[in-house]
Amino acid sequence: MSVQITKRLFTVTEYYQMAQAGILSEDDRVELLEGEIIEMSPISSRHASCVSRLNYVLQSRVQDRAIVSVQNPVRLSEHSEPQPDLTLLRPRADFYGVAHPQPQDVLLLVEVCETSTHFDRRVKLPLYAKAGIPEVWLVDLTQQQIEVYRSPSQQGYSQIQTFVRGQSLTVETLPEIELNPEEILG
Repeated sequence: MSVQITKRLFTVTEYYQMAQAGILSEDDRVELLEGEIIEMSPISSRHASCVSRLNYVLQSRVQDRAIVSVQNPVRLSEHSEPQPDLTLLRPRADFYGVAHPQPQDVLLLVEVCETSTHFDRRVKLPLYAKAGIPEVWLVDLTQQQIEVYRSPSQQGYSQIQTFVRGQSLTVETLPEIELNPEEILG
């Protein structure tokens, strides 16, 4: 006789109820991905520095054309609410005070990876594509490159480009914003 094991997946609402009940604390480094609570890797100084550089550069370039959001949730679905390293969001007067941004609010999503590259490529990128996030940058600190993913579908991203030092890249929805990998990688 075989035993069938099923997972109990959580909704975003239940995830927040766990925080309200004290099961999860504000200091827990976790994300809800496809109904599962996933512990995130610790943030190294190199990772934090890269996120700070991105924030600094993008804040000065986007001005009032987008909101730069750092390590804040994006609600992809009823069962997924990751906290990407940085997002550029459509401007809104309430700065998303009523509810976390959803896929249609995201202009650019950035994940910085050092030890989580495989996980980001295998788990997060497909989720972002299925949700319709138009553009994702994977800043790979180990390889010193920026992978740009565009044209999302249920099967993944159909356009993938890699940028290294000496090249320049733009945000597809804000093409006037041009960056050099050196500004991001340090």
